[in-house]
Amino acid sequence: MPPLLPLLLVLRSRTAHSYSLSVSSLVTLLLRRRSMATVASTDPVCPTNTRIGWIGTGVMGRSMCAHLLNAGYTVTVFNRTLSKAQPLLDIGAHLADSPHSLASQSDVVFSIVGYPSDVRHVLLHPSSGALSGLRPGGIIVDMTTSEPSLASELSAAASSKNCSAIDAPVSGGDRGAKTGTLAIFAGGDESVVQKLNPLFALMGKVNYMGGSGKGQFAKLANQITIATTMVGLVEGMVYAHKAGLNVELFLNAISTGAAGSKSLDLHGSRILKRDFEPGFFVNHFVKDLGICLKECQNMGLALPGLALAQQLYLSLKAHGEGNLGTQALILALERLNNVRLDNAVASKPSA
Repeated sequence: MPPLLPLLLVLRSRTAHSYSLSVSSLVTLLLRRRSMATVASTDPVCPTNTRIGWIGTGVMGRSMCAHLLNAGYTVTVFNRTLSKAQPLLDIGAHLADSPHSLASQSDVVFSIVGYPSDVRHVLLHPSSGALSGLRPGGIIVDMTTSEPSLASELSAAASSKNCSAIDAPVSGGDRGAKTGTLAIFAGGDESVVQKLNPLFALMGKVNYMGGSGKGQFAKLANQITIATTMVGLVEGMVYAHKAGLNVELFLNAISTGAAGSKSLDLHGSRILKRDFEPGFFVNHFVKDLGICLKECQNMGLALPGLALAQQLYLSLKAHGEGNLGTQALILALERLNNVRLDNAVASKPSA
């Protein structure tokens, strides 16, 4: 029987050797996994090796996601209201029961939901959110119009998991979503945005705006421009009506001049037809303009046109019209002036 001290030394040596091997094996395994994630993250985006997750299949998201499906991508979708996802399931999408489950089987996860609180829930919830299920090297693309500070928070959270997050809100309404002609404002790592170009190109034109949150800032500036343009459009229509003009002829006349605009093209005829179906909800526009005003306060910026537009849209919400499209702004101006454009196209000008 060997002396106690030599035996302890032998056991200590063997334990240390075993511990050294265990640490070495663990480091090798971690490096291998990191290398695999890096390789996966540098693979080009294409239907054969890129799995897509899509959260939010409403008016905009449904059409945007359909373009990816039609291009041959494997797409898994999640939406709280199953019926809104059904058209995508009918053309080949798979259904997930949570954002976490969706992300666990996706390389790139898109989200386009209603409010910043929704973004936080579907992406950042610690157990059911998409980021909790995304593998290293995965990418989150939030296309919701949301708060720039939340975009930065999402980017930091993704980075801590060796993932990436891009803020990429869009403009162009339901028509742009259907035709794949949206304007996309991207913020975040430029190399990641470039990697995603094959996906963005299916939905519209991507515009790189700068670092994390800059896509959201660009979209908010876009909303300010649209809001004040819409006020000018409906005021011009009410004025033309009151002056006895045929409003349809008036809109046709100005459409090719300096007063022409995308808002006129998208909404002029809808207003004349009393078509207030939402291409973009009043409720969501009120949310966007509220974020704009909050950011203006942070910047010490006074934008009276924005404030006026926000108050007019708030009046629609107060009348229970929040689920109408943004072209319903005409209703607020009609109420203010006690007019109605029902007969705006009925009369032709006399010779």
